[in-house]
Amino acid sequence: MISVALADDQALVRAGFRALLDAQDDIEVVGEAADGDGALAITRRERPDVVLMDIRMPGTDGLAATRAIGADPALDGVRVVVLTTFELDEYVFDALRSGASGFLVKDTEPVELLRAVRAVAAGDALLSPSVTRRLIQSFVGTPSEPRTDVALDLLTNREREVMALVAAGLSNDEIAERLFVSTATAKTHVNRAMSKLGARDRAQLVVFAYESGLVRAGP
Repeated sequence: MISVALADDQALVRAGFRALLDAQDDIEVVGEAADGDGALAITRRERPDVVLMDIRMPGTDGLAATRAIGADPALDGVRVVVLTTFELDEYVFDALRSGASGFLVKDTEPVELLRAVRAVAAGDALLSPSVTRRLIQSFVGTPSEPRTDVALDLLTNREREVMALVAAGLSNDEIAERLFVSTATAKTHVNRAMSKLGARDRAQLVVFAYESGLVRAGP
């Protein structure tokens, strides 16, 4: 059973999500919150598999709550999906940097919401290739001072190559095709890069790739 917590300041939005999610045999909503403090309290109490987190809430916002969840070792198994009104919300990249596993637009079709919850609970990042490219190009830019704490020297040349392709928005199947390897091999390289860099998931690997200067944003 996948446990989900909902954090949104609009009661109607929470009610709609709860009705949809609770109707599934494999998903259970374990709590609701109207602000970031409430979301953090529920997350610490219930340890849900997934938190659907609105960013723009009064008081402590979803960004601060996401950062607190990502920084708490006791909540390492919790995956946060940020909810936005617009696909390229100005805070989305900050949320990914803070530890979110992906994002959803609030008017997402019900079937896509369910797919997203199941995917993130299974450990996949919720970043489609097209959205990844637009997100990076719109908000990251070219860092003038790349982060030096992202230990790229721990990676093999192939792992750095794969990391760059992940940052470009390629799926494991597309990486495999590009490098003439099997999908399983591509996935192994991605997982090893994540493990060596301490990335929570694929989304954070994308963040590391750009912040380290391994790849640069551009049209």
